[in-house]
Amino acid sequence: MHDSTNTPKPSQHRLHACLSLLLLALALLGAAFPPPAQAVRIKEVAAVEGVRSNQLTGFGLVVGLDGTGDQTTQMPYTSQGMTNYLQQLGITLPVDAVSKLQLKNVAAVLVTAGLPAFARPGQAIDVNVSSVGNSKSLKGGTLIATPLKGADGEIYAIAQGNLVVAGAGAAAGGSKVQVNHLSAGRIPGGAQVERSVPTPLQEGTSITLGLEASDFQTARRVAQAINAKFGAGSAQALDGRTIKVNAPGEPDARVTFMAELEELPLESSVPSAKVVVNSRTGSIVMNQAVTLGACAVAHGNLSISISTTPSVSQPNALSGGQTTVTEKSDIQIRQEPGMLIQLPAAPQLADVVRALNSLGATPQDLLAILQAIKAAGALHAELEVI
Repeated sequence: MHDSTNTPKPSQHRLHACLSLLLLALALLGAAFPPPAQAVRIKEVAAVEGVRSNQLTGFGLVVGLDGTGDQTTQMPYTSQGMTNYLQQLGITLPVDAVSKLQLKNVAAVLVTAGLPAFARPGQAIDVNVSSVGNSKSLKGGTLIATPLKGADGEIYAIAQGNLVVAGAGAAAGGSKVQVNHLSAGRIPGGAQVERSVPTPLQEGTSITLGLEASDFQTARRVAQAINAKFGAGSAQALDGRTIKVNAPGEPDARVTFMAELEELPLESSVPSAKVVVNSRTGSIVMNQAVTLGACAVAHGNLSISISTTPSVSQPNALSGGQTTVTEKSDIQIRQEPGMLIQLPAAPQLADVVRALNSLGATPQDLLAILQAIKAAGALHAELEVI
């Protein structure tokens, strides 16, 4: 008996045909109208000149350690710093007692922090604490009041609080186990701002925008976007990094003006082609503008192995000679054959990756290959080694 339940009906055939036509139409539409270029905001490529953070640093002491502090006999500044701190509290130690201090629960540290722009007195900022002595661990320690100074020598914040150390360790009988780094920690909100730094945002009749990367095309587009929003003549590109913008004089109006300016969309331009190579780690990073011309590459490995084997020279019994130890060196040179591989022209980043992967080379080998391709003129990108 014939089963008709699995036989497609005419309506199903028509539905499948309609879906196929719809997918074909969408594919043709996508090919005719490619996706728009990615847009960024002005705040992501530029910043107001002069509005920046300032670096603060100070020398302090961490107390309350569980016997993991500095060895004061080797780190005299730890005991000297503790003596100075006690003197500020009205406690004066005899000279002979200072040299005998064994402060196993105290560690000398450097405290660093970034004072953000527009920070006001009373605002809390995060600080980083790093050991400068031979302390084994800062875990469980407390930083006592430490003045943080700027480049001008003035005190801008006071740091104090309990450290957060993301690590653990234990040692016994000559064995030691450690997880993460124990000689550095962080105190969230551990410093209080005591003095503010003036910013030039409200000074003059104009402000200056500085691009993160020097690019004449981006500078021109930023000026055009501002002029289109606020009128012709509002912005002027001075060079490949600087844009001068006329701004209102009233503080509230200037802040409103900056808020609207930073949100303006900006069509990102294609960056200059660059390949960044880290020779220490073998990392290779290339941007989307990198292209590759047609070339042929042959790469082989040359290895030299030197092995030394000690041997004993034993003289005859009646020769009167002495037994000596000599060394026998065996030197082997091996060179692996390298096949000549043709790399086609690669106009897109995906093609460049596919072509380089076809070589089957390690990252360290790619460092030499990319330099050779660049020297041959087939790599259309700037090669930067860091």
